[in-house]
Amino acid sequence: MIMGHEAAGIIENMGKNVKDFERGDRVCFDSTVYCNRCEPCQKGYYNRCESRQVLGVSTPDFKRQGAFAEYVAVPWWIASKIPDHLSFTHASLLEPTSIGMHAANRAPVSANDTVVIIGAGTIGLFILRASRLKGAGKVIVSDINEFRLDAAKKLGADVVVNPVKSDLKETIFGETKNKGVDVTFEAVGYAKTFQDAISVTKTGGHIIAVGNLEKTAEFNLQELVARELTFRGSYASSGEFRDCIELVASGKINVEPLISDVLPLEDGPRAFDRLLKAEENLLKIVLEP
Repeated sequence: MIMGHEAAGIIENMGKNVKDFERGDRVCFDSTVYCNRCEPCQKGYYNRCESRQVLGVSTPDFKRQGAFAEYVAVPWWIASKIPDHLSFTHASLLEPTSIGMHAANRAPVSANDTVVIIGAGTIGLFILRASRLKGAGKVIVSDINEFRLDAAKKLGADVVVNPVKSDLKETIFGETKNKGVDVTFEAVGYAKTFQDAISVTKTGGHIIAVGNLEKTAEFNLQELVARELTFRGSYASSGEFRDCIELVASGKINVEPLISDVLPLEDGPRAFDRLLKAEENLLKIVLEP
């Protein structure tokens, strides 16, 4: 399996039916390869495509060879041109940017709302920026990693909480006059963090599940009913990709703080070793073919 689903590059060649592109164009592309023909695609729900594939993912249902290579072939309709001043390094982070934006779009975030994001990894940090762009009044970020909490502060979090050091629910209720938050984004994917998300969300609030490490999580069904909570999943992105080009190119979303290193493609195995060992404070490592 060739991995890699966040990429940008130059068009080297094209099929005969390609529209609106030329050789030499600087482009990026969505990681989801959608058919553009099924009912979900026709309605703009590209991430729900009935025959979707995902670049660089080995799950049998979605498998498609990815972009850790000198060349990668993609359908023209998932590609977009990028401005000359937008570097390929920054453009390679458009895909996770769009995932954060899609998650924020799955919730009615508005001015004066208080939002909590559980998990300050790459996606959680992009949800932070997207929530800010949607006008959230206060953003609280929770993580057990101090480096990531510091990154969240730099990217605009009002309050950061390490649940190992402070009681998460107590801290959040203290910040919300004992009401809980309007919207909670769960960007870890463990049963425990999902239960934490429920506990800090106010009656009538929204919980958006983005992380998916564990398959199951128990929760109190009566709490769902009596408190009229709204649960929603958020998978990949669905059209936000192209909007994010302007947001990143203009600097409205700054991706530079999330880039920990840039290495040649041949150093890919070493980069994975560094991430696996977790001895450094790393977010994104970008590989250059």
